[in-house]
Amino acid sequence: MASRAAVAAIDFARLYTTLGLGKETIAGLQAFRKRHETLPIADEAEKVLNDFKPVTYDVNAHVKAIETFAAKAVEKAEETAQKIDVELKDLQVTLANIEDARPFEDLTVSDFETSHPRLADTVDIMVQKGKFSVPGYKEKFGDLSLV
Repeated sequence: MASRAAVAAIDFARLYTTLGLGKETIAGLQAFRKRHETLPIADEAEKVLNDFKPVTYDVNAHVKAIETFAAKAVEKAEETAQKIDVELKDLQVTLANIEDARPFEDLTVSDFETSHPRLADTVDIMVQKGKFSVPGYKEKFGDLSLV
């Protein structure tokens, strides 16, 4: 501390001119002065570094939350996989029905009546009322009559 007070009391500009020092000596004194001025900064930085204590956080709660979330996600994924398996089996049954079905060309009117009994009733009502065209058919499929 005494050396710092002594350095602060010295007038270096006057020292350089009055003593008639050479350029190398002046450069050496200036280097000493710069080193001496940076010592308090280095001391302060060292003190801050030594006083630094990292803070520890308890991440167990976060880890438990993540594990719980992962467990729920796995459960949901398994449930979804089971639902998809059931739907896939249903679709395979439907596909088998489609593949085993008779071609459309081989179907008869009685087959349609058997599959949808209301269809025969609807046709009977339309014939009684004198309607021989299906509403919306021409708009959807066009007029196929040759006359």
